[in-house]
Amino acid sequence: MTSTSTPPGLARFNVLEEHAALAVLHEACASRAWAAQLLGARPYATVEALYAASDAAMAGLSAEDLAEAMAGHPPIGRPKPGDPASAREQRGMAGASEDLKAEMLELNLAYQDWFGHVFLICATGKTGEQMRDAVKERIGNSPEQEREIVRTELGEINRIRLARIVEED
Repeated sequence: MTSTSTPPGLARFNVLEEHAALAVLHEACASRAWAAQLLGARPYATVEALYAASDAAMAGLSAEDLAEAMAGHPPIGRPKPGDPASAREQRGMAGASEDLKAEMLELNLAYQDWFGHVFLICATGKTGEQMRDAVKERIGNSPEQEREIVRTELGEINRIRLARIVEED
């Protein structure tokens, strides 16, 4: 049996003052355009409606908006100091060998030199080796291909972060 009541975390998000809601959304995604779209569509009846709004906003982001969103993400293997979300999401690199960490640093730099932005992957649940293999595979993409992969990865990250926001009691 499915409950039709709004989860407490989502209900709380729906009634947050605008500046507080923007701050919460900005923690999920650094794109101001994405956050403005989600803010403007409140209140959300269901978590699925929030996710759908997030996906639609992500699909509509310009290249500049995507760049802004990516700028909020640290390189794989170097989570933001003091940011528990960053550390949690990159947990797969925490126990990596020094050789793997050094290889990821090299690959991150090569990727950034080629594409002009940080390598972005939804790292939740991935091992260091899986992330290394992904950057090796993706570095051969065209900028256009990579932009769409990044858009998809950001969408997955945003859903995970939104779930944390709306599932909190």
